[in-house]
Amino acid sequence: MPPAGCADPPCQATVAEADARPAFARAREWLRARLGQDTFHRWIAPLAWGGVEGQTAVLRLPSRFMAEWVRDHFQEPIRLAIEAAMPGVDDVRIECGAGVPPAPYGPTPPDSAPALEPSEAREPTEARRPAFDPRYSFRGFVVGRSNELAYRAARTLAEAVGTGAPAGFNPLFLHGPTGLGKTHLMHAIGQGVQARLPTARIAYLSAERFMVEFLAALRARDTISFKQRLRSCDLLMIDDVQFIAGKESTQEEFFHTMNEIIGAGRWLVISADRSPQNLEGIESRIQSRLAWGLVADIHPADYELRLNILKAKLGAQPEAAVPADVVEFLARRIVANVRELEGALNRVLAYAQLTGRTVDLDFTREVLADVLKAHARRLTIDDIQRRVADHYRIRVSDLLSPRRARDVARPRQVAMYLAKQLTSRSLPEIGRRFGGRDHTTVMHAIRRIEELRRTDPELDRDLDLLLRALDG
Repeated sequence: MPPAGCADPPCQATVAEADARPAFARAREWLRARLGQDTFHRWIAPLAWGGVEGQTAVLRLPSRFMAEWVRDHFQEPIRLAIEAAMPGVDDVRIECGAGVPPAPYGPTPPDSAPALEPSEAREPTEARRPAFDPRYSFRGFVVGRSNELAYRAARTLAEAVGTGAPAGFNPLFLHGPTGLGKTHLMHAIGQGVQARLPTARIAYLSAERFMVEFLAALRARDTISFKQRLRSCDLLMIDDVQFIAGKESTQEEFFHTMNEIIGAGRWLVISADRSPQNLEGIESRIQSRLAWGLVADIHPADYELRLNILKAKLGAQPEAAVPADVVEFLARRIVANVRELEGALNRVLAYAQLTGRTVDLDFTREVLADVLKAHARRLTIDDIQRRVADHYRIRVSDLLSPRRARDVARPRQVAMYLAKQLTSRSLPEIGRRFGGRDHTTVMHAIRRIEELRRTDPELDRDLDLLLRALDG
């Protein structure tokens, strides 16, 4: 008898389920191509199909550790692949499933793995070998003005740990908003050290995991093993240290761990979403210790860096045909952070491959409709004109006037350039908003500013300041 609410067989749920398995197979092949054979075999291949519940695809893995690791690191690409392959499915749930066959290999538990039970705290005292993501290498990190200091500092420290060369600082503190590359640089440091010194003892874990493992060791009355494992490392890396704010006992242990590592001549890398002085709820002695080394901030990526990131990502996928206007469109419109920018590109590529459609602007707008709506700019040409006029201490009316004196013409060109970069307005429309000028005038202004940015440091600084202010 068919389920209640269904017509005579085949009902819609049965049809959807019958189509789901081949669609899941297509999604898996796309993930294999995008993530690489090794990553796919280690983490994606063991995924078992668990059916569709409403608009959610259910996937199962044989262990809690694997389920949490895949959720933390691959949930978004998996969701994108399945959403594109299965119309009507818009979410994915990854769980530990009873009866799922064990994986045919033993993945190395990375130090950012899920919380340990108290009994698991009694592990060997030697540092485990972290499983760094091979995609997060120095070669894969696109450098721009906003992240150059952090990149150079990370490379210097990796070389110092791996070869014994002096770095001139310890610890290294990386800070910036989420999704800008802090974790990428920490994985790159770890891989750089492993390549130069394979015997190096490295621990990489989040501050939250540091807290969970420490509390588990306390409950198990085995803090000695915990202390020895971390304090004997050649390189200790703690991600997102802001999460131990207000945790007094954890901060006490963290402070002594830092002192032990640095005092023994070993290396420490810390990341957070803000500078040491702005870490609310963190003890002042920890703030002081963190600021003692090199503090490297990562600013939001400007348009040029966003464009270069997309070009680099596409360069690694020569089979992906994405027109230049689509790349520029994404770089202009997805400004929150690098992670969301790459996610938008991945989504467009996934939908194109799984639906067989050609990537163009209309297709991109269709696929990213919800993302673009969430990131819709409220920035207008009027906003840009006011900000540029204030920066150069002139009136907005000067930008719109026929005056051609250099003290007005150059700010006008800057404002036109920014209007093109930061809004979706066409060249003729921008020209009309600048005193009824022709679109060829706007094109000339854009080309002129692009040329001057490469040769005029003062203008480049002006644009950097204006872009940051307007992006904010």
